[in-house]
This record gives sequence, structure tokens and C-alpha cells, in this order.
Amino acid sequence: MAEQQNGCEPSDCANCAQAGNCSSKPEDMKATPNPFSDVKKVIAVISGKGGVGKSMVTASLARKMVKEGKKVGILDADVTGPSIPKMYGVHEKAMGNDGGIFPAEAKDGTKIMSINLLLENETDPVIWRGPVISGMVQQFWTEVMWGEMDYLFVDMPPGTGDVPLTVFQSLPVDGVVIVTSPQDLVSMIVKKAYSMAEQMNIPVLGIIENYSYLTCPNCGEQIPLFGESKIESIAEEMDVPVLGKMPVDMALAQAVEDENFSEVENEYLADVEL
Repeated sequence: MAEQQNGCEPSDCANCAQAGNCSSKPEDMKATPNPFSDVKKVIAVISGKGGVGKSMVTASLARKMVKEGKKVGILDADVTGPSIPKMYGVHEKAMGNDGGIFPAEAKDGTKIMSINLLLENETDPVIWRGPVISGMVQQFWTEVMWGEMDYLFVDMPPGTGDVPLTVFQSLPVDGVVIVTSPQDLVSMIVKKAYSMAEQMNIPVLGIIENYSYLTCPNCGEQIPLFGESKIESIAEEMDVPVLGKMPVDMALAQAVEDENFSEVENEYLADVEL
């Protein structure tokens, strides 16, 4: 009996133009990396919605790996709301040659590629439709010469739209880290991000909760500004670990404002293993 392929019945082959050429294996949609790139591990940092501090978590994870002596890069896939270059104080324009585009390099050696490095003015809005934005993110993989790299972190835009789909399909993502905050609404949306990763067969490495609490400067009491944390129960329901709980920390916020995140040591994520 003929083998069923791609969900077809054997009898379907009679009138099929692709008869004999199709495969039972799904099409590999991974984009070819730049020949001058040798990236060992790609980690995507995602969130179900905006405003949860995803870029800060991305940069914090990158800083942790740099401190461990790893070669690290950040691909800023949040094309319409890029923030990574400014956090690191990187403002120069990206340059290139026949081999591709050189990523910018922060003070701590972190390599960065973002749409802000290609715009004439970094404050110019990016008014593009989804497919164009997705194509640009794919080019950050195929045309950027990342060099030898232990970890490439992808700072994703919020939600489960075109860009996350492009990243999951085009890049060899080894795992995702989900960023959330304590509100019930955000917790619900986290499950959407988890479900997307699951459907794309991308391992979820764990969840990081941001804005978990504020420590009172007078008495040291932890104040749950955005409600009591439910991260443990959510993580248990999805069977993934809690990688960290980050409070509202003015020192981290000030590092962003001062554009010197390349000097940050985020103690709240010190035990994260990727």
C-alpha cells in the first residue's frame, strides 16, 4: 500500500502535479544564516503584550552571559519600537561590505543589530506593513555578519503576530523565555505566548516576572504594586520553571535612562540557566 504523504490519501496522487516529489516531512522554512555568522544558540525573549519590560529582561540576560565570558549578541526584532541600542548607548550607523552588515558593538562587547542603526534619524517612525517588517527581521539573520557567537538573544515585539511567526519559522530558535507581570490580564496573555511557542515546537525555557514588587526604602517591606504574584501557579500549569522575579528597581531604570546598561548586573536573574 502506498505511503500517505502530507495528509494526502494515496489515490490523490493520480491528479496531483507534485506526485512523486512531495515528502511526508514538513518543509524546512529556516533562512540561511550569513556565511560570516557562527551562532551556537538562539534565544527569543517574548511577551504576550507590551509594557512588561521585555527589552530590559533581554538585555539583562545578555549581560549575565557576557559576565560569564560568553560572546553575545542581541537581534532587536521590535522594529517599530526599538529600544536596545539606546539602552546600551549605541547610536552610530551600521556599516557593511560585500559580505553583509556589521552589527554595532556595545562597550561590554555585546553585538547589536536594530533598525535604529539603519535609519537616517533614530527618532524617525517605521511606518511599514507587517510583511515588510518581517522581511527586515529575517535580513537581520541572513545579512548581518554576527561572527562567532555563543548566544544570540532576539528581543521580540509583543504579541503573536507576523514577526514572532517569522522568527520562529526562519531562525533556528533553541528556546524562548516568556516575560510577564503580575496582573491577571497579562497572566492570561502569557498563555497565548506559551501556546504559540508550543505550536511552533519551540521549547519554553521558563518565565520571568517583572514588576513583581517594590521594596519600601524605609522599612524594606515588599509592596505588590500590580497585585499579588501568581507566577508560580501559572508556571506549574504550563510545566515550565520560574527563572526569576524582578522588582521595580530604580537602579535598573536609571541605567536605561543613562544609556549604560553595558555596566548592569541584574542580581534578580543571577541563577538563570539557559
